[in-house]
Amino acid sequence: MVVKFNSSSQDPYIVQGSDEGNPNRLYFSAKNITIYNADILHLDAIDEGSIDLIVTSPPYNVDIDYEGYKDDIPYDKYLEFTERWLSKCYTLAKGDGRICLNIPLDKSKGRRKDGDGFQSVYADIVAVATKKVGWRYHTTIIWNEQNISRRTAWGSWASASAPYIISPVECIVVMYKEEWRKRRKGVSDITREEFIAWTNGVWNFSGENRRKRIGHPAPFPIELPRRCIKLFSFVDDVVLDPFMGSGTTLLSCIELNRIGIGVEINPRYCELALKRLKDKLHQLRLEEII
Repeated sequence: MVVKFNSSSQDPYIVQGSDEGNPNRLYFSAKNITIYNADILHLDAIDEGSIDLIVTSPPYNVDIDYEGYKDDIPYDKYLEFTERWLSKCYTLAKGDGRICLNIPLDKSKGRRKDGDGFQSVYADIVAVATKKVGWRYHTTIIWNEQNISRRTAWGSWASASAPYIISPVECIVVMYKEEWRKRRKGVSDITREEFIAWTNGVWNFSGENRRKRIGHPAPFPIELPRRCIKLFSFVDDVVLDPFMGSGTTLLSCIELNRIGIGVEINPRYCELALKRLKDKLHQLRLEEII
């Protein structure tokens, strides 16, 4: 199923026919937004060397129910998968292309008594990206979610025997392909106040409230892609999210006048993202009228 905007009414319509089995399934296409219902590893509809910025949060491998994707595979297999999709993104990025990768600091789910279940996810993914794929490291932003209520285990309570340390933060790793300085001059839309605040390496804003979740098990708040996009890209740059989920990165692209491309393997999440995009466009039109 492919959904497009009717050029006359700006209402979506469904193009008859099915392209099931096509690794380049185009789900939605509008002026500056494209959604592929596809696996990023097998998608070849995006030109190599065409992406200015990648903003994404990949599966964390903590057994979240993504409705079809197994999010609890052996850790070595998870790192192999990480290398494959990071390599794909590297190929798609321009020479001065950048990636903002939202990942956990570490992972303790599934731990065994010998401690083998504790995994340094951040360090391991950065090592894969830089040493195996070729991404160049620039910096890490610490995202303080200001939420520790999710903790469910303390280890040895009030004892030095085997306590668990819970960090209410996540990381946003910023890397680039060949050179950090942009090769062309573009229009920046970041304000002076935003630039001063966001170049501080600790970002303080809340994660997505579970009560506000709209049908996806692990959405990130729109503030995260908004900051990354304004800080690390120009107006009209091409932004890719290879794990689009509920479409939050594309919502920011609409809001900030970037060209957005989302790739999502689950058709239900494509539908969810499209609904959110339609709602956003409707909101922006109302604001223009008012």
